Amino acid sequence: QVQFLESGGGLVQAGGSLRLSCAASMPDFNSYAMGWFRPAPGKDREFVAAVSWNGGATFYADSVKGRFTISRDNAKNMVYLQMSGLGPEDTAVYYCNAASGSSKMPWGPEYNTWGQGTQVTVSS
Repeated sequence: QVQFLESGGGLVQAGGSLRLSCAASMPDFNSYAMGWFRPAPGKDREFVAAVSWNGGATFYADSVKGRFTISRDNAKNMVYLQMSGLGPEDTAVYYCNAASGSSKMPWGPEYNTWGQGTQVTVSS
């Protein structure tokens, strides 16, 4: 059974920071890249960031590059998203999932199962 439990969202002023956490319950967590996703106009969810299975490589959407940092703790089955320089355009519910993709292929979720997400609201 696959479950994701996101936390850490909240209301923050523009320019502020938040750290999101995701507790993942899934088989072979250490074997999968993990990612963060958020809803976008015309899309179910858009890719935000991904981290390779061992944390050695990270990938970001252009819109968050240089502002967000993804990391993972394989000993705890946890994924994190450190968000800084937040703007109103970052307001969304953020979800984590196992991820598939690469620097040459679009990133997408591995599973159709989603958690409840965590709401991030950025005021201007």
